[in-house]
Amino acid sequence: MTYRILSEETIMQNPHSLPDYLLQSDAVSERFARLKARDVILDVRHLGKRFRSPQGEVVALDDISFRTHRREFVCVIGPSGCGKSTLIRILAGLESQTSGDVLLDGKPVQGPGADRGMVFQGYTLFPWLAVKKNVMFGLKRNGSSSGEAEREALQWLDLVGLTRFADVYPHQLSGGMKQRVAIARALANRPRILLMDEPFGALDAQTRAKMQAHLLDIWRNIDVTVLFITHDLDEAILLADRILVLKANPGKVQELIEVPVPRPRGYSQFNTPEFIATKARLEALIHPEPTDEAPDEDAVRPHMIRMTDVADNVE
Repeated sequence: MTYRILSEETIMQNPHSLPDYLLQSDAVSERFARLKARDVILDVRHLGKRFRSPQGEVVALDDISFRTHRREFVCVIGPSGCGKSTLIRILAGLESQTSGDVLLDGKPVQGPGADRGMVFQGYTLFPWLAVKKNVMFGLKRNGSSSGEAEREALQWLDLVGLTRFADVYPHQLSGGMKQRVAIARALANRPRILLMDEPFGALDAQTRAKMQAHLLDIWRNIDVTVLFITHDLDEAILLADRILVLKANPGKVQELIEVPVPRPRGYSQFNTPEFIATKARLEALIHPEPTDEAPDEDAVRPHMIRMTDVADNVE
């Protein structure tokens, strides 16, 4: 597939050359029509979450509503304090909402369940268990025999490319490999939806890129819906069918964006008009332009601390 590439110089000289992020090619439009015809897996209705604090009540989430379809990949982004992690913990059944409903296949979510797999940013593997036994753990708890659990675990390790590390312990693995084991463990119970809370946030850029490619390959090959929390705009556009954008204080839905970048996706598309237009929209939502009102210089100046003599600065 050939993509039209825009250079950074072209964009800077003519920012209005970007297409509207809402415009979709015929192929993308047809794909979304097929996606929306699928069953709804996750239905979030008017979700609210309030906390009590010494300063009073804090509204973390306010009237969050959206639907996710079978085999859809949804990313959730937003500024710090928008409640992304609170939202995914409620969906996983690790926290309860104050108001609203979460329905999975039409049934209310009430606590954790095997129908939801969860992958956290931190490495949550059991350090005393080898890789294979980490993946087997949930299977055995759900009633599989040791033989059945081992066969299933080896299939999932093969899918994530870690078969030869089956008998290795977590401390012997790189960060990316640990997260691949965590994904295999989450998928081993064949959940209806895979919930991922910034799973690649602690990885270096090169490993992160490899993990993104691994995840897309896994998602293409199995029947699972993915809801993925991230703060990285490029990552959201690369991975998602749709992007749920939250605003902060309180966390509310700003927009649910249909990504116009065609699939299959790769890093060669980062400078395509569709990708850049979508990123520009996300930037505008998450980092809005400051107001024209000038700051009070007298209020600002007392907080400025000179760390060195300006004459010593090196150009």
